[in-house]
Amino acid sequence: MTDTIGVGLIGTGYMGKCHALAWTSVKSVFGSGPRPRRIHLAEANIDLARQRADEFGFERATADWRELINNPNVDVVSITTPNAFHAEMAIAALEAGKHVWCEKPMAVGFAEAQRMEAAARASGKVAILGYNYIQNPLIRQMEELIASGAIGTVNHVRVEMDEDFMADPEALFYWKSEASSGYGALDDFAVHPLSLLQVLFGNPTRVFAHQSKPYADRPLEDGSRRLVETFDIASVLFEIDEISGVLTVNRSAWGRKGRIALQIFGSAGSLVYDQERMNELQLYRATGPSTAQGYQTILSAPAHKPYDRFIPAPGHGLGFNDLKVIECHELLQTIGGQKGRVIDFANGLEIERTVHAMAQSHEEAGWVTIG
Repeated sequence: MTDTIGVGLIGTGYMGKCHALAWTSVKSVFGSGPRPRRIHLAEANIDLARQRADEFGFERATADWRELINNPNVDVVSITTPNAFHAEMAIAALEAGKHVWCEKPMAVGFAEAQRMEAAARASGKVAILGYNYIQNPLIRQMEELIASGAIGTVNHVRVEMDEDFMADPEALFYWKSEASSGYGALDDFAVHPLSLLQVLFGNPTRVFAHQSKPYADRPLEDGSRRLVETFDIASVLFEIDEISGVLTVNRSAWGRKGRIALQIFGSAGSLVYDQERMNELQLYRATGPSTAQGYQTILSAPAHKPYDRFIPAPGHGLGFNDLKVIECHELLQTIGGQKGRVIDFANGLEIERTVHAMAQSHEEAGWVTIG
């Protein structure tokens, strides 16, 4: 790998800024690997593009994302646009010989996701999805504890993802309530818990799902109202081989800000984790006298790699953007030919397959086998 790698960024909203921060920090945090050179930034409005390029440290700005993709100095493209644009942009970037780092979900439709995976396979380039929660050092620790048999044979998993950014019934209608964005909470939220399940246990083999809309419509700026086209809540029963599970996701859950709660039950203990307390893991071992049994709190520490790359002392804690820096490092490792902890387009397609099976289950009101 060369000493530098040219970066292009399409989209400069919340996740665009996360990617920009990751590209800016990854070399100073990890030391090894190429130094990212922020070459080109694309945003729909040229004035905003120039402003963000200045803020994020990119050399050039454009309102035409195809100009960015065709820039010969760009080696890898970050795609952080709304869901409906992912497929076209990712496929174009791969066909232009670029590596791709695309935010989740892959696409609105399963056929589009399949085309993305096929394009990645045909290109020979690295293409990954933005599932940064799997990068948490304590999720890695959880994976090691499960593999070592610390809680015995896992038999049941409960996972929830809740936020309240769509809890207000009078919040203005915006693109996440449009059918063009996907199903709603399933592909906006459920994909994150599914990424965690994938690295810990594999993909669900059978699902039974129900979706609901807490609010039928939302106001527009002109005072009129528009029907909500997506589902903000979903509840799913699932199976992964011999493991039974429950998944619930809610974008309108007052009081919840960034919650992904995992409860994992085994024959010899359990694990409990909550993303709102992302530097803590609870471990219960069913050993010793009953009078001394209870949950042990494990705090993030330098022993939980790669926490040590950020902070030399335990208990100080990492944050959301730090996970994005780790994900960026894993991407660069993969591009460099080393094994990276990433969800590539092939594994991402399996998450998409599960989401679409859940939507099918809702329509048919029955179990759907995923094959």
